[in-house]
Amino acid sequence: MPVVGHNLRVTRMNVYSMRLINVKALLEREELMEKGERVDRRAKVLEFCDDEATKYAILSHRWIGQEVDCDEIVDLAKMDKEERDGVCQRDGYRKILDSCKQAKMDGYEWLWVDTCCIDKRSSAELSEAINSMYRWYENAQVCYAYLHDLHDSSFPAVRNDERYANGWPEWFSRGWTLQEMIAPSNVQFFNKEWRAIGDKRTLARTLQKITAVPEHILVNGLYGDRPCVAQIMSWASDRTTTRVEDRAYSLMGLLGVNMPMLYGEGKKAFHRLQLEIIRTSNDQSIFAWGWDGEGVRTGNILADDPSVFRYCSAMELIKPDEFIKSLSLYMPEGELPSTEDDRLGTFPITNRGIQIWLFLCPYDGSDSVFGCHVALIHWVHQWPSTYT
Repeated sequence: MPVVGHNLRVTRMNVYSMRLINVKALLEREELMEKGERVDRRAKVLEFCDDEATKYAILSHRWIGQEVDCDEIVDLAKMDKEERDGVCQRDGYRKILDSCKQAKMDGYEWLWVDTCCIDKRSSAELSEAINSMYRWYENAQVCYAYLHDLHDSSFPAVRNDERYANGWPEWFSRGWTLQEMIAPSNVQFFNKEWRAIGDKRTLARTLQKITAVPEHILVNGLYGDRPCVAQIMSWASDRTTTRVEDRAYSLMGLLGVNMPMLYGEGKKAFHRLQLEIIRTSNDQSIFAWGWDGEGVRTGNILADDPSVFRYCSAMELIKPDEFIKSLSLYMPEGELPSTEDDRLGTFPITNRGIQIWLFLCPYDGSDSVFGCHVALIHWVHQWPSTYT
């Protein structure tokens, strides 16, 4: 079992993978506490459930400094009055309470909130939760996106650099909220006062302007023709996380990979993410980072963080036959590869590095710097891409 700090935390393994708030139990407990009446301390406000079989609501929000953790939400009724009042006065507790009230109004018995539904003292539970999180948001009946810094009664339609550091409510600049916006089919937005201000489908055009995520992805999700890796990375290029490792971990679900959490590894987390993608995909766009139409890229073939994919939002993969046809502009016909050549989409990883078979050409007349052709098209410039 994992040891965190000085506490030995044993995670109870359960056939059900998800800990959920019992909405009715939590609201009844709150009502009794407000009235000063006796509370049944044995009543369970958190229970394990099967996310595939349970209908539940889920919260997406920006973490603030006064959140409520798993133990506090469970043991609230057991605390003395002063300690309990301290917890109940936190913004984080009011956020959980308001989420439960909204879930009850919408007819849901269960709610998931990351602050209190994950026991973060257990590294095993935290790792499992992060690897499952995309699925949990995807399986939710509804996602409540709470914009804590939006005081207006309508969804923001115009950038406001005077009010917001990034021009828009902070929710739109955080790393984790990207998957929380894309994965659920039903996302309902709320302002600071918990007034509904719209949903993802009807706001898709405005959301595309804010987030750069294409409207059809916002409406239909990542089904059908999946965007290339570089395009997905580009959506996260200007987003931030509190922990540097979370810039990688928050993208795992969107990119369809799983890996263990190693907080403390720093930028290596993003390197590991890319290696996991390479092991399961032949998507050459993962090597397209740093592309801005000019300049020479040198050094590691793996990117350090998503920001270097900023200019990849208009990229798409092209089919092998189209790629080979494009190479005819640079190579004699007799030297063109066959569409059956497996080397085009194979990137073996060994202890000596990554082995890649790409087509090189001298860069700007240089005899020491080369560009390489990859199977992508950039729809801004309407040509297959060459990288240096």
